[in-house]
Amino acid sequence: MKKFLLILALMIGLPTSLAQAATAASPPSRSQAFASERIVVEARGEGPDVILIPGLASTSAVWARTASALEGRYRVHLVTVRGFGDVPPGENGEGLVGGPAAAEIRRYINEKGLTRPAIIGHSMGGQIALRVAADAGARVGRVMVVDASPFFPSLISAGATTGDVEPLARLAYQGLLLFGDEALKTQAQGMGADMGGAADSLFGTLGWQGGDRRTLAQGLYEVMTVDLRARLPAITAPVTVVYGWSADDRSPRSHIDGLFRAGYRSLPRPAAFERIEGAEHMVMIDQPRRFQAAVERFLR
Repeated sequence: MKKFLLILALMIGLPTSLAQAATAASPPSRSQAFASERIVVEARGEGPDVILIPGLASTSAVWARTASALEGRYRVHLVTVRGFGDVPPGENGEGLVGGPAAAEIRRYINEKGLTRPAIIGHSMGGQIALRVAADAGARVGRVMVVDASPFFPSLISAGATTGDVEPLARLAYQGLLLFGDEALKTQAQGMGADMGGAADSLFGTLGWQGGDRRTLAQGLYEVMTVDLRARLPAITAPVTVVYGWSADDRSPRSHIDGLFRAGYRSLPRPAAFERIEGAEHMVMIDQPRRFQAAVERFLR
């Protein structure tokens, strides 16, 4: 079971130490500020709408390259979930995180009058994107999920259940509350070779930006336990799944093609799958050129 959580941690970009321990009645307006206690949104550029959602403990800064490449041709909406990075948690300081954030993104789409936006979400942000698409129906144009599964433990075992991982997720939740992300950062970086460089990759880039301890712990718990596979049949928008892949048989990422495909098999229309060799969890940072090429194909 410890090995299961260790592999899961590396797959979804978690610190290895965790593996061990405006009003609705207002008319749509693009210029009106959007106030939310769950998310912060920054809009840039003009053109077809693209919404970018970061993952656990990340802010919109992880999308800097992607946004810069798109904003001359698209109107890019950069989402940050409150409580991640330096953004105050607001109402994410208690209760659930992913579901309420998805509801606020749907409200943003409605209030701003966005026309069938494309949504790109990484990791936990990918799950949020799936929630938005399942609930918004035809209001969403297309969805790209980046290194995200509707149920992350299924990337380790197709037969995994929430019950299998919930005790481990509870321990991870308690460990993050106890140690905080700064203590975990120091501990994980000190492990060095034991993580095969994963700690440096995670903490040395924008992948893990920390945040409010309670919000991070809850987000981590949800990433490990939320199972959205039953919601996939409600998604009418086309879905593209992009993920990091390795040709090295010793890497867990060399064996995940079938597991990704199995996770999305209940979509009404088959998903498109793009694996990006040489990328780990932070695909857009690990292989920015290859990732941007995949984004361009997705938006074409």
